[in-house]
Amino acid sequence: MPTERFTFTGHSGDELAARFDLPEGPVLATALFAHCFTCSKDIPAARRISARLAGAGFAVLRFDFTGLGHSGGEFENTSFTSNVEDLVLAAEALAGRGMAPSLLIGHSLGGAAMLKAARKIESSKAVVTIGAPFDPGHVTHNFGGELEKIEAEGAAEVHLGGRPVRIGKRFVEDVRAEKLEGEIAHLKRALLVLHAPRDAVVGIGNASDIFLAAKHPKSFVTLGDADHLVTNPEDAEYAAEVIAAWAARYLDLKAPCPPPGAPEGVVRVTEADPDGFLQDVNAGPKHHLLADEPEAYGGTDKGLTPYGFLSAGLGACTSMTIRMYARRKGWPLEGVSVDVCHDKVHAQDASQPGAKPDRFRRVIRLEGELSEEQRQKLLEIADKCPVHRTLERSSEVVTRLE
Repeated sequence: MPTERFTFTGHSGDELAARFDLPEGPVLATALFAHCFTCSKDIPAARRISARLAGAGFAVLRFDFTGLGHSGGEFENTSFTSNVEDLVLAAEALAGRGMAPSLLIGHSLGGAAMLKAARKIESSKAVVTIGAPFDPGHVTHNFGGELEKIEAEGAAEVHLGGRPVRIGKRFVEDVRAEKLEGEIAHLKRALLVLHAPRDAVVGIGNASDIFLAAKHPKSFVTLGDADHLVTNPEDAEYAAEVIAAWAARYLDLKAPCPPPGAPEGVVRVTEADPDGFLQDVNAGPKHHLLADEPEAYGGTDKGLTPYGFLSAGLGACTSMTIRMYARRKGWPLEGVSVDVCHDKVHAQDASQPGAKPDRFRRVIRLEGELSEEQRQKLLEIADKCPVHRTLERSSEVVTRLE
């Protein structure tokens, strides 16, 4: 997965550090990811979710908020509102590259910030929250007895996630005053709420409140036994898969262009994934298909197998031949369907005289007020389809190296 270092100017004028995870092939859509409170862009959940989305064709920008990670500025001087401003500026920086984000993803307090920022990011069409609080002020319960010190002295050091962080009074006042219900109700974007029932940091009730406040289209998916930080790699992978599948319904994903068309009369097969088996298949200049193998055999299951194409050719040719004959005869054939299965014949059976190592089993369904005589005749005609004859006869394959 290609990853670019990316910087842009935040709300305070400081440079914010970002990583831009890109797919190996064409970019289908751009996503903006906001990490959890006092975390960084490099938290495992953010890395894993971004990587899996990049594998699905999304470009994903994740960055450190002001004063965190590798970004400049002082976190003590930030607020919930300033985090929202940084998100909007990140989206503008992406738009400046011609890659305005259509998908917004926020984890924990980052999810709450995304709900607030969404309407300010005009390119956005879908929003995803992961373990997000309905009330941003919920985060202050992590400050414990230091709250009084923050209010009295203007700032104090709080230990979060095993490390000290200075929290300013401005942040506490701002996050307490923030109410998201109106923003969620008027979101006007598709919403996906991901939350773990056993989240001990932000309870599952927050997901219910967000979901109930939102208008359709909205979806909720549980993250099972995941913890708040989604530290289990399998949970992060699952979240990414759900996001990618869900987003495809609401985003205008541009399908990757097929390779340059093959000349008329030529089927050109080009390797699309050197690490797997995916192939681009161009049948002349107009038709593009994918060939692959199932995941169990090391493929990605994005297209028919080679034998699947053979079976499809036999089924299609059979149906066409039956239709052509019935049309010529004027028979009341209303529909045709053909099921084809391919098997490798057992080696012992294949060794018998006249036996062949491949067997195609074909089941034909004919619809319409046909007589039994007509049905039997069409069954005979099926055996005369050109592909059937080719498969039954010996074929010659001539190969040369260009």
